[in-house]
Amino acid sequence: MNINLDCIYCIIKKSDSLFTLFEKDERKKLRFMKEVFLVIGKSNERDTSPYLSAVIMRLLKSELNLGDIYFDIKNKYNKLLLSMEEDILKHIYNSEDKMLTALKYAMIGNFIDFGAMDKVDISQLERLIENAPNQTIDMKKYEEFINQLKNAKRLAYLADNAGEIVLDKIFIKILKEFYPAIDIIVIVRGKPIYNDATIADAEEIGLCDLVNVIGNGTDIPGTQLNELNTESREIINNADLIIAKGQGNFETLFPCGKNIYYIFLCKCDLFLRRFNIEKFKGVFANEKDIKVMMK
Repeated sequence: MNINLDCIYCIIKKSDSLFTLFEKDERKKLRFMKEVFLVIGKSNERDTSPYLSAVIMRLLKSELNLGDIYFDIKNKYNKLLLSMEEDILKHIYNSEDKMLTALKYAMIGNFIDFGAMDKVDISQLERLIENAPNQTIDMKKYEEFINQLKNAKRLAYLADNAGEIVLDKIFIKILKEFYPAIDIIVIVRGKPIYNDATIADAEEIGLCDLVNVIGNGTDIPGTQLNELNTESREIINNADLIIAKGQGNFETLFPCGKNIYYIFLCKCDLFLRRFNIEKFKGVFANEKDIKVMMK
């Protein structure tokens, strides 16, 4: 999906706040922000917001000699969600439709997004998780999803953020219990970017013990097909069914025409307008249905 003016404003604001977090010298900041505007000015209409975000984050890390700046945050939310895992599983197993309930928890996990938001309020996260079973899912689309699962042989699961990935693990656990014949491969980011999940996060939360997990070879906070490593691209191209978590995966994939079910929470004003939805409400839809849903 081509970049929107709202996204450009957001990228500029994010660049400014992150640079200020690590460097107070105004002259250095001015020089860096000029580079940010240069990157944006040279962008073309096919560039996505996640792609430009990655380019600018590379500049930031190079300018200030930074590594994985969200390492501690990712670790914090991985541990927080792991502490909730047992209770969440109990709620799922006690529910009338285990698959549907697990899907709703996976959707709520998309709240843990430091790319789209400056901070993640833990008390609000806890309330959202508590009310996850009340999240609205289009039942017609859910029934179509279940019917596709019955016939699928290969499923590519495109993860999004650390912390959130614990709820993805729970969802995948239920998927495997109901459809053990499906070969599920999870694809995470190949390099650190924001609080997006990498192989290290998948290992930390035990996902690698459940399914095969691979990195996509890039630091783009999405799934930009032309930037992926060969292995990830082949897995996606050969999948009968794809689950794509998060706004970034949506922005880089739609409208690619693949059989993708998008799962995300609407967290920014642009997405609220696109889908005519309240903040922190979820979208669960197939690629083919998106155009009629968007405003």
